Amino acid sequence: MIEPLVSPKVWYREACERSGIVCDTPQLAAIEQLEDLWKQLVEFKQKRNQFLGRSLLSPDVPKGLYIWGGVGRGKTFLMDGFYECLPYKRKRRIHFHNFMVEVHHEMKRLAHERDPLIALADQIERSTRLLCLDEFHVDDIADAMILGRLLDALFERGVVLLTTSNIEPDALYLHGLQRQNFLPAIALIKRELKVLHLDSKTDYRLLQMERDPLFMFGDAEENERQLASLFDRLTAGASSEDKSIQVRNIRMPVRRVAREVVWFDFSELCAGNHDQSDYLDIAHRFPTVLISGIPQLSADNGAAARRFTWLIDVLYDNHVKLAATFKVPPGELYEAERHDSEVQRIASRLTEMQTRHYLELPHRSRGATLTGST
Repeated sequence: MIEPLVSPKVWYREACERSGIVCDTPQLAAIEQLEDLWKQLVEFKQKRNQFLGRSLLSPDVPKGLYIWGGVGRGKTFLMDGFYECLPYKRKRRIHFHNFMVEVHHEMKRLAHERDPLIALADQIERSTRLLCLDEFHVDDIADAMILGRLLDALFERGVVLLTTSNIEPDALYLHGLQRQNFLPAIALIKRELKVLHLDSKTDYRLLQMERDPLFMFGDAEENERQLASLFDRLTAGASSEDKSIQVRNIRMPVRRVAREVVWFDFSELCAGNHDQSDYLDIAHRFPTVLISGIPQLSADNGAAARRFTWLIDVLYDNHVKLAATFKVPPGELYEAERHDSEVQRIASRLTEMQTRHYLELPHRSRGATLTGST
C-alpha cells in the first residue's frame, strides 16, 4: 500500500526503480496528467473542508480522465498507482464489466423508486468521490441505454471519473444496435473528461512474459523463485495482502493476487470441488494466471485431471496468459496410455499458449461463454 500524499510522479519513479522498468515517454506524459488531477483533487478536498456542507462557495469539481490505448501499455498500472496515491476515503476502483453487473442489480433492487437510475446515482455519490473504471467498453444494448443518463447524473453530483479503455471514445459501441441513441453519451464523455491517448509502442505485459519460459519443470525451488519473480514484474510489486479471492459464492485460497494477476496452487485450483463456471469467473477477471505444482495427470488423480482440462479450455477461450510449474515436461503431462482427442487438444492448446501470437491476443474480460463463443 502506498503512503498518503505520495504523488503519482514519485510513485511512478519508485515503481520503475523497483521493477526495473525503463520510463516510457507516453507513460511519463500520462503521469503528468495524473499528477495534475491528483493535485486538483487534493486541493479540492482541502478547500471543500473549509466550507460548511454544500454551500454556494464550494469549489469546482475537477474533470476526470479517459485514458485509452492498446493492450499491455500500462493503463491499469498507472490508474492503480494513482488510486493508491490519492488520500481519499470516498474512492472506488472496479472493472467496468463488474460495475455494470452491479448497476443492473441495483436498478432492479431500486425498481420501487420513482426513478431508479437517479436513486442509484444518489447512492453512488454518497460513497464515492473518485470512481475508477478499468477497461471501459460497451458491447451490450442494455448498458448503452443506461450509461448516458447514469454518467450525466454522476457528473452532476460531483463524482470524478477516471477510466481506462482499449477504445477511443468515438469508437465506443461502434456497430451496436441503435447506436445513434448512444452518441449523446459519447459527446458527454468527451465534454466532461479529458481524453488521453496512451500511445506507447511497447506491450509491457508481453515483454515481461517473453523474458523467461512460461512453463517450467525440473528444480521445484528454482521454478517457484522464477514464478515469484514473474509475478513481481507483472505487478510492479503492487500485490494485495489477500490470501483468498471470491469466486462466485466461495472463497478460493491463492498464493498471491493483484489487480490483473492471480497465482494459485494446482491443489487448490483443480483438486477442490470447482466447475467450469468458477474457472470462467477467474478467466474474465484476471488476464494472467499463474499455477504452481501441476503434477503428472493419471487415473490416480482423474477428477483433478478433468478439472484441469476444463480450466485450460476456459483460459484458452478467453485468451488468458498462463505461467506454470510442472512436475514433468508439459509434453509428458498425461500418462502414456492416454492418447484421446481431449488430451491432444489440451496438449495443443498448452503449446499455443506459449507462442507470441497467443500472448498478443487481447484478453476477453466478458462475452466469452463456456463454449468459447462471444
